[in-house]
Amino acid sequence: MSRIVVLGAGICGLAAGMVLREDGHDVTVLERDPEPAPASVQDAWDYWSRDGIAQFRLPHFLQPRGRAVLEEMLPDVLPTLEAAGGLRFDPLRALLPVINGGTPHDGDERFQTITARRPVLEQVMGRVAEAEPGLEVRRGVSVAELVVRRYDGVAHVDGVRTDSGRELQADLVIDAMGRRSQLPRWLARSGAGTVHEEVEDSGYVYYTRFFRSRDGQMPEFRAAPVTPIGTFSLLTLPSDNDTWSVVVVTSGGDTPLKRLRDPGLWTALVAACPRHQHWLDGDPITDVVAMGGVTDRYRRFNPDGRVVATGVASVGDAWACTNPTNGRGMSLGLMHVQRLRDVVRAHLEDRLEFAEVWDAVTEAELTPWYRENVDEDRLRMCEIEALRNGRKPDRPSTPSEVFRQALAIAATRDPDALRVALDARACLTSLRDALGNPDLVTRVLELAEQCDPPPLAGPNRAQLLELLNRPSKLRDGRARIRAHGRDMAPYARCEDGRSAA
Repeated sequence: MSRIVVLGAGICGLAAGMVLREDGHDVTVLERDPEPAPASVQDAWDYWSRDGIAQFRLPHFLQPRGRAVLEEMLPDVLPTLEAAGGLRFDPLRALLPVINGGTPHDGDERFQTITARRPVLEQVMGRVAEAEPGLEVRRGVSVAELVVRRYDGVAHVDGVRTDSGRELQADLVIDAMGRRSQLPRWLARSGAGTVHEEVEDSGYVYYTRFFRSRDGQMPEFRAAPVTPIGTFSLLTLPSDNDTWSVVVVTSGGDTPLKRLRDPGLWTALVAACPRHQHWLDGDPITDVVAMGGVTDRYRRFNPDGRVVATGVASVGDAWACTNPTNGRGMSLGLMHVQRLRDVVRAHLEDRLEFAEVWDAVTEAELTPWYRENVDEDRLRMCEIEALRNGRKPDRPSTPSEVFRQALAIAATRDPDALRVALDARACLTSLRDALGNPDLVTRVLELAEQCDPPPLAGPNRAQLLELLNRPSKLRDGRARIRAHGRDMAPYARCEDGRSAA
């Protein structure tokens, strides 16, 4: 039995702690934020403070691949989540009625998922983790540094030292600290070496509002969950306990659109989109929550075949994080944890072999998803910036770009093309793999040629600017929304993710 310390009690940290404990390891999870998981999901939404997670109250979605991973690794989580109000949702079935002739096929069950708001899912994960025999979750514990020793000239992480000076020894330290992970800095400070890191601002800003149904019914989908509309996109996500979220996604450099923090103007914009305006038919349970400054970041701990340190592994957002519009982060993190469990089972006893295999598995199975997400983000941002500056977007120049653009058109007309698009969105089959199927590529290109590009699903640039220049009934953008008698204004956030209250 090995001693394992997991840093971070978010979704990935708790998942890693539970599966490794079930494999018989002695596991301790350390979490900087002091508050335990609340007793109820309503308290989790209303009161739970997770200052270490800037996106804690922003929309989250468990993609179908994440659902499948949880069913395999932690079969108790999803039934508990559904009992707590988690929504069983099938994006294919939701979108097929929009396409003429769309009917379910065998195998379509792969698109099913159960989803919930982040505080609700984490509350459920926390309660399940607390019931895991032998798993220790210590909250309110901050790590100050790594305990590093050298073996045969290679740095090895032997454990961690907390702010209180206590040292916890470990055969493996797992970094699940998310986007704010300090592991590279700790490794450099210990003399282990420099982690390879690629960082860029994704350039997006998000304006979100959550709603609760008045009659227990969720709004129907009349467009894709992520719908590009000129210089902005609309994201609609169903969630737990009769709630959903609507997100306006724009360029962080688009100054006129910063006025969308005003609830009146935000509402006017969504209402001006015919296929989305019915998502306003609920009771708002938050103000408009704004967040920007989101980075795309990738780290590699074995650059050029050189192991920076053994005895440590990063998972999920601590390894690589992207613009969350595509909703893949949580599912990719769970996929990463699943493969970590497998590599621990087979290779942990040899510290150098473990580090090399973990790097190889991550590069082969997770990094392509990161690259694909970043490529998609860049293409969309280039399109936004061209339209914002009065230019036509550049024509696609690579086979991948041509296929992606053709698929976006074909998926609005053909059920099989929709399945291909959803397979990629749901983390089931990447577009890179789809490009390896010549028959499929030919079919998608032919469909796109036969279809006219879909009409704009909302205001064009001139209409958008005119709308934003109209007087708003809520001029200061800080209307206090009351839900269940509670003042929700503290949930407003600034663009850097900090509380605006």
